[in-house]
Amino acid sequence: MKFHKLAMLTATMALGAVPAMALAAKPATPGPHASLPAKAKAYGRYCKGESKTHVAGKPGTPFSKCVTDMAKLATGSTKSPRTACKDESKKHVAHHPGTPYSLCVSGGAKLLKNSVPAHSIPPHSIPLHPHGVMGP
Repeated sequence: MKFHKLAMLTATMALGAVPAMALAAKPATPGPHASLPAKAKAYGRYCKGESKTHVAGKPGTPFSKCVTDMAKLATGSTKSPRTACKDESKKHVAHHPGTPYSLCVSGGAKLLKNSVPAHSIPPHSIPLHPHGVMGP
């Protein structure tokens, strides 16, 4: 009888631990539909040069759009930084160097460089400096 109780207790504890482990496992990076704070923690550093100032008549900020584009790259829904950032503005924002598009593409290239081996990135997806060397 003691063996039966011990076996039942062990089985109950094992079954109770499985859901707890499943809840504890989180994805490494948030997806494109995650909340903005979750995405900003993961991808904000690749978008740190983007303006956080709202542009009149446009939804979101260049920074928030860039964070969403980085999520698309990280989850694999898009492979190229140029494709992921295509919705970014190519107009300069006052008092900020570069355009939202150029900063997004640069951040996307850095994200890909840091997340996958260099041999698996297609050469045309990495932006080059005007003099033919990798950007900063």
